[in-house]
Amino acid sequence: MKIRTIKLREVHKSDNGESSFCSLLWDHSGQHIVTASSSDNSICIHDALLPSNAPKILRNHREGVTALAISPNSTCLASGSVDHSVKLYKFPGGDFETNITRFTLPLRALSFNKSGTMLAAAGDDEGIKLVNTVDGTIARVLKGHKGSVTSLAFDPKGEYLASLDSVGTIIFWELQSGNTIHVLKGLAPNNGSDISVMNILGWSPDGEMLAVPGLKNDVVMYDRDTAEKLFSLRGDHSEPICFLSWSPNGKYMATSGVDRQVLIWDVDKKQDIERQKFNDCISCMSWKPHGNALAVIDVIGKYGLWESAVPSSMRSPTEDIPSLRSSGFVLFDNEEEPGSSGSLSDLNEDSHGESEPPGRKRLRKQSIYDNDWEEDITDELESTRKVESRKKPSNGHKNDLNNVKKGVKNTIATAGPKMQEAFQPGATPAQPGKRHFLCYNMLGNITTMAHDGYSHIEIDFHDTSTGPRVPAMTDYFGFTMAALNENGSVFANPGKGEKNMSTLMYRPFSTWANNSEWSMRFEDEEVRALALGSDWIAAVTSLHFLRIFTEGGLQRYVLSLDGPVVTAVGFKNELAVVTHSSPSLPSDDQMLEFRVFNIHNGTQSLRGRLPLTPGSCLTWFGFSEEGLLSSFDSKGVLRVFTNQFGGSWMPLFSSNKLNKEGENYWVVGLNANKLFCIVCKSPESFPQATSKPVLTLLDLSFPLASSDLGADSLENEFMMDNMHLCQTQKRIEEMVAAGHYDTSLDDKAFNLEASLDRCILRLIASCCNGDKLVRATELVKLLSLEKSVKGAIKLVTALKLPNLAERFNDILEERLSSETDRKTALPQMTSHCDAIAKTANVIDKSFTAPESSKTSKKASSQTQALSTSSLFTKKGAVEEPLEYKDEKLEETRTTKSEKAVDVKSKSKDAKEVKTVEETKKIKAVDQLTFNRPSNPFAKSSSKQENTSLFDSLKNMKKADIKGKT
Repeated sequence: MKIRTIKLREVHKSDNGESSFCSLLWDHSGQHIVTASSSDNSICIHDALLPSNAPKILRNHREGVTALAISPNSTCLASGSVDHSVKLYKFPGGDFETNITRFTLPLRALSFNKSGTMLAAAGDDEGIKLVNTVDGTIARVLKGHKGSVTSLAFDPKGEYLASLDSVGTIIFWELQSGNTIHVLKGLAPNNGSDISVMNILGWSPDGEMLAVPGLKNDVVMYDRDTAEKLFSLRGDHSEPICFLSWSPNGKYMATSGVDRQVLIWDVDKKQDIERQKFNDCISCMSWKPHGNALAVIDVIGKYGLWESAVPSSMRSPTEDIPSLRSSGFVLFDNEEEPGSSGSLSDLNEDSHGESEPPGRKRLRKQSIYDNDWEEDITDELESTRKVESRKKPSNGHKNDLNNVKKGVKNTIATAGPKMQEAFQPGATPAQPGKRHFLCYNMLGNITTMAHDGYSHIEIDFHDTSTGPRVPAMTDYFGFTMAALNENGSVFANPGKGEKNMSTLMYRPFSTWANNSEWSMRFEDEEVRALALGSDWIAAVTSLHFLRIFTEGGLQRYVLSLDGPVVTAVGFKNELAVVTHSSPSLPSDDQMLEFRVFNIHNGTQSLRGRLPLTPGSCLTWFGFSEEGLLSSFDSKGVLRVFTNQFGGSWMPLFSSNKLNKEGENYWVVGLNANKLFCIVCKSPESFPQATSKPVLTLLDLSFPLASSDLGADSLENEFMMDNMHLCQTQKRIEEMVAAGHYDTSLDDKAFNLEASLDRCILRLIASCCNGDKLVRATELVKLLSLEKSVKGAIKLVTALKLPNLAERFNDILEERLSSETDRKTALPQMTSHCDAIAKTANVIDKSFTAPESSKTSKKASSQTQALSTSSLFTKKGAVEEPLEYKDEKLEETRTTKSEKAVDVKSKSKDAKEVKTVEETKKIKAVDQLTFNRPSNPFAKSSSKQENTSLFDSLKNMKKADIKGKT
């Protein structure tokens, strides 16, 4: 199997590089990862969706933290330490709650029961304390272990507690009576005084088996009721197993060994399916509750995430998670009748685990598995049947029915996947005592650093020769977000004070009036995102309000958005806002929507869903230098919105395609061909503001599949040119529709067509060399110019492919034939136009005065010219550089015009005006001859498309021959 490298980042420093036991766990909604180390008194709460954010650090213990546990509803975090204390915190806020209990020696293990009302704690002391988390009382102390207790686990069905100590003894405790059910001695490795690795055990999610490290570098499974050995998982571990973790659905198990390997097992098949080698021993692991990932931490204090730990071809580790109801008694249920469940408060505090028989009749079964059963795994079906036959009948069913009737609510609702919080593009997380970016874009940056209750803000421009010099600012508001453009900067802070006031402030860089800076205050409303445009400022608030202000501070618009804002960005007259359209999916997929507003027109030009890579979140959002909407997600994929296919997002960059491990890309901006970013070495994911970051330019390219042609770069160039051509043609149409035609755009479009033809010719050559003749035929149909088609024919002829050359000739003749047919239709169109003009003149003479008639004709001529420019985008400015002019046709038109003028010279002024108008109409129609196809990828029919450059090329060559003779 393929070995992949997982990058680990240091979160806890060890003493002099020595090994220590480090803990790690996910919360039950997959939103946070909590880490701790026995050599560090701090607990770190990491944002799992935005790992680049600085973790929340709790420092309430005086010495190293040796154990962590989180309640099933992810609202309470418990920690145990070498300082002998057990502390509770609110989660995920991290606020300290209480010292719930203390020991006389260091703590080693903590575990919550299924309802979260009981916490089991143990360590180097003699007993295991069961603590009521509601009032902090100790319900019982379980004694029986001779060594330090290193692991505790409540049975998912709520009947048993399993414990394991450092000398390898396993004890099954019955919770109702507090007695020992089974004592299994010497079945796990004896770790002695090594505290960097500790024996661990774990119940399967369905509660049917208990997994314990074995003496043969394996994992042994024991029956929940009889404690009999069922089978073992034995693979390539060369040293004892020090940690194990069940997947949420119980189908897989992860094991780490002293040999520094982590193996993923298919429990049903009893074989390892994936493995990973690390530099140091992995002391703790935890499966992600949603998705396919395994979090790991080593004995040095470095943690990381193993994505796709289970091969994608197999069932997900979170699919078909068993749903259990407690079949035993309910712990600390205030609504239950006394005696119905055997409340722990009525029991003696100390129990030495003597041989008092259980209070319930137990099913005793004869062992049908011998000691070597694990070596024989051929009969899977039979073994499954035997394991199922060992299940103990539930005697708690009656209690469950009674509880339902009484309305007892024992189910703890767990939160779903976390919705991404709002962020400002180009901002970095705040770091105590360090300067960080409030904004970083293609123009410049804004930095801030807190100092003695206020902050120091600086604004710098990348090009100091053109950007204004802005003095530094002292910030007494505590601004946490900002936006910057060439006109000014805007700042905002979260709500503060009793009224929860949020402040928005705008500072222009230059103005003709004094005191042009202004601010706004919002009561019980927080600003979550900012954006700047050409002459407007936008702020999105916690009430889902989009507030638009003018540059002078006039409150212009207030709109209501559909959901919580994620980010906002401005470009000239356009404002783009991203919001949540619905809660996140169980697979951690964010459901986002984008909207684009034109502030000057008061319209909404675009709206739709924002695509993201599965399991990722949005990390950057903005406009390219050409004004194209773009997004970048945490998986390293850049997407750009184009007008193709009715408006679609095109992936133009993927960091996975670069195959550069250990690099993270922090996006600053982009243009038509390059991505501007700052490369951060893993585990860092954002730049530091202490020194000026270095911008890196990366080529934009589609994430293409590996083609059998071997011409990926050419195919990428082909797709990029086609996309740019479509964008340019769309821009031309918009300009013509608005009456602001720009011939430079037509030049750009023609140059793109020529570049596209050259790329297609190189692709045709690759297809011929690779014997992909059908693909070559498809490509030749996409060529725009006749000389390009003839070049393709010449190419395949030189390659000695006569059949392909014949097909190319047929395609060329078909095109020339269609061009000739359209050219033949031109005189008919001209006659039709003449007839219309004559009729119009007759009507003008009959119903209009001569003066008004001339005015009407002039207006009609202007209207006709505008109509012509709207219909046909090919102008002389584009024709002249390539000299595609039909001299013969031009001479014919000139001769006809001169004759017409000579014949009409003696006529009346009205007829003279008529002749001039007719000549203008003929020239307008003649312009059809030089119109090229608007899209070479979708050729129009002969009835809809005018003649292109093919006929002009032909006539040009004839004129050259005539000139030589």
